[in-house]
Amino acid sequence: MMCLLCQQVFKQNWSFGEILGLSPRKDGLCQTCRESFLLIGQTHCPHCCKPGPTNEICHDCHYWKEQGKTVQHISLYVYNEAMKDFFSRFKFGGDYVLKDVFAADLRNALKPYQKTHRFLPVPLSQPSYQDRGFNQVTALLEAAQLRYEDIFEKKHTDKQSSKTREQRLATKQVFTMVKSLPLDKPVLLIDDIYTTGATLQLLREILTQTGIEQVTTFSLAR
Repeated sequence: MMCLLCQQVFKQNWSFGEILGLSPRKDGLCQTCRESFLLIGQTHCPHCCKPGPTNEICHDCHYWKEQGKTVQHISLYVYNEAMKDFFSRFKFGGDYVLKDVFAADLRNALKPYQKTHRFLPVPLSQPSYQDRGFNQVTALLEAAQLRYEDIFEKKHTDKQSSKTREQRLATKQVFTMVKSLPLDKPVLLIDDIYTTGATLQLLREILTQTGIEQVTTFSLAR
């Protein structure tokens, strides 16, 4: 088959379940492209998984702690150049087929939470959705065959990727909760990339105001 990223031809064997669509297919990457993505190692911030030389709390989490905010975040991959290129093509270039690249990784990481938590993806504003044609977070979850509940809407603002760190941290509330949520389970808020944590803090704020206290956050990359 052809690598989804570099178009190099390589051999990949499918399992019976993958052929029938009972489990996410393998990532469709050649070995070189697969090895360009780095899993977060053992040394990282204990609150947000930011990679670093030690396990000390990072600058961003110090900021949230000073604001009286909680950070309980899980992330899988380092946001390196390979990941930046991936999201440039998938998220901003509209290369929808790339949703399958991390499907198996996401399913393996999140399936243990499926029965115990409600999965809530970060939404796009309507103009962004119309421009892109899909929500990259829900596309990743669907590729991983993971159920989620779409309960938020977002007001259209400048893209987070165009903002400085200070502008991100100063972001005002842009989300609304459009569907009620039972209080019977903890929540897992899911995003694609964690930068400062501002987006997830805004959504956490809405959930805590409705009485949901157990909120963990997750992103593919940090």
